[in-house]
Amino acid sequence: MRTVFAGLSGGVDSAVSAALLKREGYDVVGAFIKIWRPEFIECPWRKDRLDAMRVCAALEIPFREIDLSDKYKKTVIDDMVLNYARGITPNPDVLCNRHIKFGAFKEWALREGADLIATGHYAQIQNPDERLRKSLMLLRGRDANKDQSYFLWQLTEDDLSRTLFPVGGYTKQEVRALAEKFRLPVAKKHDSQGLCFVGDISLREFLAHYLPLEKGAVLDEGGKTIGEHDGAALYTLGERHGFRVTQTIAHEEPYYCVGIDTGRNTITVSKDRTRALRTSASLIDTNWLEIPKEGEPLLAQARYRETPVSCTVSGDRVHFEKPHLAPAGQSLVVYNNDVLMGGGVITADA
Repeated sequence: MRTVFAGLSGGVDSAVSAALLKREGYDVVGAFIKIWRPEFIECPWRKDRLDAMRVCAALEIPFREIDLSDKYKKTVIDDMVLNYARGITPNPDVLCNRHIKFGAFKEWALREGADLIATGHYAQIQNPDERLRKSLMLLRGRDANKDQSYFLWQLTEDDLSRTLFPVGGYTKQEVRALAEKFRLPVAKKHDSQGLCFVGDISLREFLAHYLPLEKGAVLDEGGKTIGEHDGAALYTLGERHGFRVTQTIAHEEPYYCVGIDTGRNTITVSKDRTRALRTSASLIDTNWLEIPKEGEPLLAQARYRETPVSCTVSGDRVHFEKPHLAPAGQSLVVYNNDVLMGGGVITADA
């Protein structure tokens, strides 16, 4: 019997994952990962931990806990704050998956006797013999609205070979029904919104505790000051909220952020949103499960839940069929239909 350490967040998806694994005959161990939370934010981690323990009790499986607070602070939070300070929009969920769930947690689980780990991600892994391929494939989750494959592009084939995504082939509605069927104590628990460490405050309020934010000038494309913002590090290309432009007229077209200069603490805005769009994007820190062929028609996704756009890939540069918003620091993930081929981090290079 193979042993699986199932990561339990205290939520429905991970609980159902553990229940499905037990039903399939695995030796399941429920594992709660404690991550860092700032002292000034209330976060229900203690309740989440208790819910994870209750799930283990209901399923009659062992409960384990690992404290990865320091690792999380160093590899996720510190990196996120540093990138915002540079005017780059990072993706902490990707970092969390890479360094925590499929990094430190996986390594700990294997040391503790696990053959595999499992999470509640909405994604699917397909074995090579199913399509006569030599390598494992990472696919989108069956539920298009909940698909989380975008956050998993940094997984390697070795990660995939040691991972199970039990709910990836289900819709959210089906997962809720399974939670009721298994009589799980979290069956009616609401989904969490975003990362726990942000809690009930905005990302701007969070960053204000770590960055020396100062008001600065909003510039038009000619360099003229036309308004004020709360700190250049707070903004993302394409954003149209959070800054103030003087002498605006009611029903006038909105301004969009098309440039960020954290050194001068200025942002540049335009009424033409296309000024923030790009025809191509250069990638760093790439990870390819399958290297794209030159000129092969593929799909690119630069933000979670956005509609993918047609593209081709040449080395580490992705060419969009139509101009597309691709902020530096975000993950750009490349798909062949529903198969995730790989991705990288978007650079500021034009």
